[in-house]
Formats: sequence, C-alpha cells, structure tokens
Amino acid sequence: MEFSWKRNLFVLWVGVFFCSTAYSISIPFLPIFLHTSLGVHEHLEAWSGISFGITFLASALISPYWGSLADKYGRKPMLIRSGFSLALLYFLTYFITDPYLFLVLRVFQGLLAGYVPAAIALVATNTPEKNVGYALGVMATSGATGGIVGPLVGGVVSHAWGNAEAFLFSGCVVLVAALIATFFVKEANMNRSGSRSHVREDLRSAIANRSLMTILGLSLMVTISVMLLEPLLTVYVLQLGASQQEASLSAGIIFAAVGIATVIAAPQWGKLGGKVGYTKILFIGLLGGAVGNLLQFFFTSLSGFGILRFAYGLFFAAVYPSINAMIVKVTDPEFRGRAFSLNQSANQLATMLGPVLGGVLGGIIPIRYVFIINGVALLATAIVIRTKRPGQLGKQAAPQSSDPQLAAK
Repeated sequence: MEFSWKRNLFVLWVGVFFCSTAYSISIPFLPIFLHTSLGVHEHLEAWSGISFGITFLASALISPYWGSLADKYGRKPMLIRSGFSLALLYFLTYFITDPYLFLVLRVFQGLLAGYVPAAIALVATNTPEKNVGYALGVMATSGATGGIVGPLVGGVVSHAWGNAEAFLFSGCVVLVAALIATFFVKEANMNRSGSRSHVREDLRSAIANRSLMTILGLSLMVTISVMLLEPLLTVYVLQLGASQQEASLSAGIIFAAVGIATVIAAPQWGKLGGKVGYTKILFIGLLGGAVGNLLQFFFTSLSGFGILRFAYGLFFAAVYPSINAMIVKVTDPEFRGRAFSLNQSANQLATMLGPVLGGVLGGIIPIRYVFIINGVALLATAIVIRTKRPGQLGKQAAPQSSDPQLAAK
C-alpha cells in the first residue's frame, strides 16, 4: 500500500498537470479566439463570459451523476472517459467557425469533463489517512504548475500559429493525460458489486455537517470573486496598450505570474497552516488577495500590472489548499470523496456565475472597476472567515456515509 499510493500520487500529479496545461493553453484566450477566429466584434465581453460560464454550468449540473457512477464503477473509468472526451472536443473546436456551434461544444466540454475532480477523489480515497493532507497539497501544486506552463505555451502557440491552432495543441496535451490514466493509474479495493449511492442521500449527509456546508459556502464565494476577472484579463491587457499581435503572449505571461506565485508560496502556507491552523491562513490569504485586487485598480502599465498580479498570487496561494485541508478535517474518511465532489460542484457553479457576471460587468463599467468589486468580495469573505471560524466547527462529528461499500474501507 505504501508504494501504491505514492506511485498513484506521482502518476495522477502528472495526469492533472497535463490536463490543467491543456486547459490553460487555449481557454484563457477565448476572447481573442472569439474575436479573430469566430468573427465576434460586438459584445465581446458578454460572449467571453458566456463562453466561459456555460461549460461550468453544465459540469455543475452533471457532476453528481458522474460522482455516483464513480462510486459504483471506480474513479479510474471517470478519468479515462473525461480524458478522451475532452481531447476529441478540443480537436473539434479547431474546425468551428460559428460562435453558436462553439457554445454547443463548450456545453459538451462541461458535460463530459471531470478529470481533475476524479483524480483528487481517487487520491483522497486511496491514500492512508495520515498522508491525505500531504497528498492533496501535492495535487494542488499540479494544477498550479499546469496553470503556469499552459498560458505561456498557449501564448507562444497563439502568437506563432493562431488561436484556433491552440485548441489542436490542447487536444494533444489532454490526450496524454487520458493515456496516463488508462495505462498507469491504479485504483485499489474497488468493489463494483455494491449499490450506487444516491445524490439525495449524499446531500442530506452533507447538510447535516454544518462545518462542511460553511466551507462549501466559502469556496463558492471565493471562486465567484476570482472568476469575475477570468474572461476580462485578456481584454484588459489590450486596453493597457498591448497590440493585437502581442496580446496573447502578454496575457499568457500575466496569467502565468499567479501560477508561479502559487507554486512558490503554497507549500510554505501549507506548512504554516499545520502549525497555526488553516482558518488563520485562509483569512490571511483572503485579506492579502483583497488588498492585491484593490491595488490593481491603480496600475495602468503592463509591467506594473504583471508584478502586482504576482504579489496577489503569493497571498492567494493560501486559499484553496487551506479550504481542501479544512474539508479533510471536518469529514470522515468514508465520506471524504463525496465531500470533495460536492466542493467541486460548488466551484463549478461559481466558475459559471463568475465569468458571466464579469462579462456583464465588463460591458457596463470599465474593467478597472471590476478589480474593486473583486477586492471587496474577497474582503467580505475574509470577514466571514473571521466571524464564523469554520475550523472551530470542525470539532463536531461528521456524518457517516450511507454507502456500506465505502464505510467498510
């Protein structure tokens, strides 16, 4: 078992890295792709927000279903299903010339996605209890590293060949992740003869755990505030003076700045959280992120904006690892995989709402003022952390799983 979980952790880290890289190669540049390849010249902000958000709405709605299938048939099949499906959809995007057909493909990307949450759930349920926190922290660096490499590669590919070609590149990269899941991932002790869990029972169990519900609410608030800016950053880079030809490369560097800061700071925040408590670290991360966003209102040069995004990332690196660690703390091992699935649903819903709201706001007010809204939202979330103290609630008993198959593990 000792060798198995470490091997799985390494293999899944690589798989999630490729999957996250594939996403970051093409998706951050959707506004430019819509404008230059699909001919969207009016209401670009709104089109960008909808294109981002519609995928995550579909994913949030379908995620509980995939979760129940994962409990019945295993998480490895979910990795394989999502990996090959996403590769095909990325390839198909290259041939799309109509923005409405592009939206249809984005819906299917949401319905068939699930590689990253399945990988996290597999790690959480196939790792010894004493090593779960460490393993999840390592997995967090995988997505962050992909978030660094992806925008840089995407910026170069888009600059050298075109935005449509970036989707071909994404398809090739996520295909590697699918092959890794197929041939190298191992899932131990999967009893497929058990009954499939029901979503209603899982929700009732989660609602009974007030600590978990508080953390899920915080995760929702944080992700909405962050995703407000996701469809607008590339447009904002253009507004700061980048040329049409250089916009993809400049935006890629700025996107990567936050990821680089995350890889640098996240392990340190994780170590500190184990000593002083993850609730305190989460508060510090949110407060620093709020101040960083508020300051971005005043920076109107590309270099200054990029440096400030890096500083913002150093603080915000504390947020999501702390939330994941708190979920581990407030749930029993047999319910932990479903808890992360519910957290993923909350994140997907927020990732849908955030870009749509950001796209609408970007069409109504100058994008600079959206940074103010984002900063205020993070500050409000930090205040909730300070008053609710969900880490203290974690001392109450967590619900037992209604699935005897998982309860026996």
